[in-house]
Amino acid sequence: MAILDLKNLAVGARVQHPFLVLDVQTRSYGADKDCTILTLGNASGRIESAPFWGADQQRVAGITKGLVAQVIGEVTDFRGKRQLTITSLRVLPAGQVDLADLLPSVGDVEPYWRKLDEWRQAVRGPRLRDTLALFFGDDGFRQRFEQCPASPSGHHAALGGLVKHVLEVAAIGRTIAKVSGGDEDLVLAGALLHDIGKLDCYRWDGAFDYTDHGRLFGHVVMGALMFDRTLRAAAPMPCTEDEAALIQHLILSHHGQLEFGAAVPPMTLEAEILHYADNASAKSASMADAVTDPENFTDDALVSSRTIWQLDRRRAYRGKFDWGVEVDARRETRDA
Repeated sequence: MAILDLKNLAVGARVQHPFLVLDVQTRSYGADKDCTILTLGNASGRIESAPFWGADQQRVAGITKGLVAQVIGEVTDFRGKRQLTITSLRVLPAGQVDLADLLPSVGDVEPYWRKLDEWRQAVRGPRLRDTLALFFGDDGFRQRFEQCPASPSGHHAALGGLVKHVLEVAAIGRTIAKVSGGDEDLVLAGALLHDIGKLDCYRWDGAFDYTDHGRLFGHVVMGALMFDRTLRAAAPMPCTEDEAALIQHLILSHHGQLEFGAAVPPMTLEAEILHYADNASAKSASMADAVTDPENFTDDALVSSRTIWQLDRRRAYRGKFDWGVEVDARRETRDA
């Protein structure tokens, strides 16, 4: 199925495609002024519907998050923002459309695994190597890990987003450890394990969302529990109690501050490195998404027309300059 490029649909474009229902919101604007707005998406992005007002809301009664619907409509403009004015909407039977065609994906994850496995197998300490193998030597764990998004709607929100994020965290963290005197192998272990709780915290069998336990505990706590449970199920444990506690601390502290979701603040050099590597991967991915999303900009403006929640409510700037590179390239070609 050809994927409709939602991000670059022009106002006036006609649409007749299947979409995943990502959200259903009822908004109130005073007495008897309620409306319903759908957020629809596919692998290329998302778009909000024009509001369904009054009795027209019956047209979307029963529509819930996670359903797939065949939608006919037209892209319209409301105060500088695109929306989809829907003329027809029909829920499709489960399985009629492959969800992989509707969910964003990072694509082939094999290159990410190849590099992560290379680094993991080069870990010098046999106990640390064996501890990591409890997870990354398990085919069932790897299959779930390579499908999981790194977030439902923030950074690396795509199938395979978690393994891509982990590779970035590992690459950044190992580089920082090298220049700051940290233990590169321990930082790698922290990068690999810091987000394992997301496998139980998120669901990706439809629209990306949280599981019930994910909402109750969060991925930091769930990751620490998963690590402890898996480690103690091994006979014998591949590492000592103190070594296990060191890795537990990496998982529990990787968000840096309690108000940002850490169970404890970082107390070791490696935990500090991991926190900043994790943040660097997440924030740079969010900025890359922000500057390439036309929904954030009005016409040809270089500064985003709105603040962006993934960037802590900052605006984004998308100006690019060649710094004379193209001129030098033409000169070199001419002189050759």
